[in-house]
Amino acid sequence: MTFEAEMYWGGAALIGVWLAAFGLALAATRNGMVETGPATQEFGPDPESPAVVTLLANRWRSVDRAAAATLLDLAARGLIEVRQPDDDPGRSTVHVTGKDAGPLMPYERRVLDRVVERAGDAGAPIGAIAFRAEERAKSWNTGLRQEIVAEARLRGLSRARFAPLLASALYATAFAPGVLLAVAVVSGGHGIRGAVLVGAAPAVALMWLLARALGERATPRGLERAGHWAGVTAWLHAHEEFAHLPPAAVTVWDRYLGYGTALGVTSRAGRLLGFDAGDKRRVWSAYGGTWRPVRIRYPRLRPGFGATTPRLLQLACAAGVVAAGLCLFALLRQPDWAVTGGLDSTHSLRRPGLVLSAGWVAVALLGVAVAGRFSRWMLFIAFLAMMPGNFADSHEWLDRAMGEPLVAETVAVVCFGALAVYYLALAVLERRAPQTVTGEVLRMEPRRREKAPRFLALDTGEGDRTVAWALPPGLSAVAPGSTVRLEVSPATRSVRSAAVVTG
Repeated sequence: MTFEAEMYWGGAALIGVWLAAFGLALAATRNGMVETGPATQEFGPDPESPAVVTLLANRWRSVDRAAAATLLDLAARGLIEVRQPDDDPGRSTVHVTGKDAGPLMPYERRVLDRVVERAGDAGAPIGAIAFRAEERAKSWNTGLRQEIVAEARLRGLSRARFAPLLASALYATAFAPGVLLAVAVVSGGHGIRGAVLVGAAPAVALMWLLARALGERATPRGLERAGHWAGVTAWLHAHEEFAHLPPAAVTVWDRYLGYGTALGVTSRAGRLLGFDAGDKRRVWSAYGGTWRPVRIRYPRLRPGFGATTPRLLQLACAAGVVAAGLCLFALLRQPDWAVTGGLDSTHSLRRPGLVLSAGWVAVALLGVAVAGRFSRWMLFIAFLAMMPGNFADSHEWLDRAMGEPLVAETVAVVCFGALAVYYLALAVLERRAPQTVTGEVLRMEPRRREKAPRFLALDTGEGDRTVAWALPPGLSAVAPGSTVRLEVSPATRSVRSAAVVTG
């Protein structure tokens, strides 16, 4: 066996050893069984907060519903008031009572501050608590989890799944297989770049597995308390109406509603109180003086959305090239372009179907090139698009296509011609003076392509519906909640300039 082969097999063996050690560590640190206690309505002499109970109820994996449960618990303690004006619980509002909060846990203070930020002195709909930016929602909830875990550890209910020494050893040894593989690559005469890529691949994969496993696990005390709360869950499940209680029912059920949400029993209240990124298409706004839900439409398939004048002219040329190319190809093709008989007709590259598909593909590639979207993948797609032509060797195809366009070609010519005229009209309208609009930024949504304009949803206070604008990549992003003055072009819904009025 050569030295390179020994290194490759050594690296593979180390990967297997690491995975075996990792599996043993997972088995040794798994949570024990939670023994459900008797059904009870008692919380205990020193009960955990609903947020900590959420961690226990979710098997130490997550703190989902913790923020909603904490809000309801704060309402039960008189710091927040939840009002339901009619039969629709979705129209409920939250208000800060102004009562002295006294000492609060960090995560309780976090939830209360968020309610104060959104509700102010006049109150706010419960839907307005949700965040308008995913980054802020993720950061806020990450901090919330860290604060809840800190208290759970302080109470002796939770601990890190892997001890620091074990985690460090697994992290360090994850690089060992890559070192042997990199040595094998270099020894085989390959470059340093290849060695780095081959050596880093197993380390990245193993560290990803380790990062997914890091978290919390139960302590004996935690398992005991989880069993007690499982008994409380059983008692709450015995009340069938409890699962459908709205948030305003906290005035009747007191702290039970918060604990029911933490335990996943009160599903309705938990769904209505969201502290995540919220609904991208329905955002609560108070711009103009009154809280109201604003529905947002994102014109993802609108041609020319956010395009500049040069780009519109380029797209018009591309559509015109496709329309003209299809028309010329349909009118100029001749029967002698294809071999429809003879001994070599089966193997000829000039079959009728192949001639037609090659012409269509060539016209499409030309249009793509003019549009500036040509790439190596286009050649592969073009190759696949020509494949069906190999199976159409009947001369009837060519007979029907001689002298006049096919029906599909006529439709394509009309559509691309109309698209060219549409882009030209947008380019003319784009030359007009921009309009000025002022409002509050509801959301900022990115696009899949980095160079594509981002969506900017603006509430001007004139209605309960809005269409997102296109913010070019060259302009700085604007924080949701800011009041901005935009210079816009209505034809392409593009933003030419943005100035923050109030942050």
